[in-house]
Amino acid sequence: MQIGPYLIDPPVVLAPMAGVTDLPFRQLCKKLGAGLCVSEMTIADATLWHTEKSRLRRDHAGEAEPVSVQIAGYDPQMMADAARFNVDHGAQIIDINMGCPAKKVCKVDSGSALMKDEKLVGEICAAVAKAVNVPVTLKIRTGWAREHKNGLVIARIAEDSGIAALAVHGRTRQDLYEGDAEYDTIAAIKQALSIPVLANGDISTPERARYVLDYTKADAVMIGRAAQGRPWIFREIAHYLATGEKLAAPSRFEVSRWLLEHLDDLYSFYGEGRGLRVARKHIQWYCQDEEGREAFWTAINRVTDASEQRAKVAAFFDGDIGYATAA
Repeated sequence: MQIGPYLIDPPVVLAPMAGVTDLPFRQLCKKLGAGLCVSEMTIADATLWHTEKSRLRRDHAGEAEPVSVQIAGYDPQMMADAARFNVDHGAQIIDINMGCPAKKVCKVDSGSALMKDEKLVGEICAAVAKAVNVPVTLKIRTGWAREHKNGLVIARIAEDSGIAALAVHGRTRQDLYEGDAEYDTIAAIKQALSIPVLANGDISTPERARYVLDYTKADAVMIGRAAQGRPWIFREIAHYLATGEKLAAPSRFEVSRWLLEHLDDLYSFYGEGRGLRVARKHIQWYCQDEEGREAFWTAINRVTDASEQRAKVAAFFDGDIGYATAA
């Protein structure tokens, strides 16, 4: 898949997820096979750009190209300014958020709430595309309500406004993450557009990725929640798409090595105190299928020292504190 000057190969993309797709996680997912990783959303409000959270979200030190940064907001000029600001700080692709269904985002008329105002969608897309000399992509849902699936209309507006590629989550804003994703709307959008289309929603196995690509004719798949605690899903999908064969599941040693590497990067990126706190959810995701996980999570959540946290994780995978392979 081509986005501007960038070849996205393999066509397996990490979805932007607030509180998840920070620099350490993006780096690990790229190492494990993702063709592109999109950052956590950054707010278009310039008064927040100099907070610690914003500073960390625009840290791209050592990140493999291309660097894709998602911006969120409701005002075309503010969004254009945010795009320029992020390009000045290393972004090589700007992604516009019109897919987030979270209440705190939608209540300020951002994210998927923007799909209610088709005119404003066009104004934002055009303003951002004209503001920067890098590709601008867009993430949407199939509509803002089950009775108002206007994803195809929005998609056409986006293409006409200069958007270089479009990611579509197969649910409406109303659906949140409930029920099954549907791919008919994505297929209709792909058929109507000439720009690349990425299919997103419920893609959690290599077989599912192949099915969705075949069904929708999309140019790539976008993986979100399925990558939490399982960053190797990208190499699994990429291998299956290329060969039709499934990779063997990673060994316990490999999972432990990747998790410990992830923890070290979190401690370095955030500092040990905050890094320890951020690490807790990732540890839980990595261990979600392991026997003894509940007792382990209880123990690990009480730890307040990064070295101790790391040691307990290593011991859990070594079998020293009740590790057993899930049946």
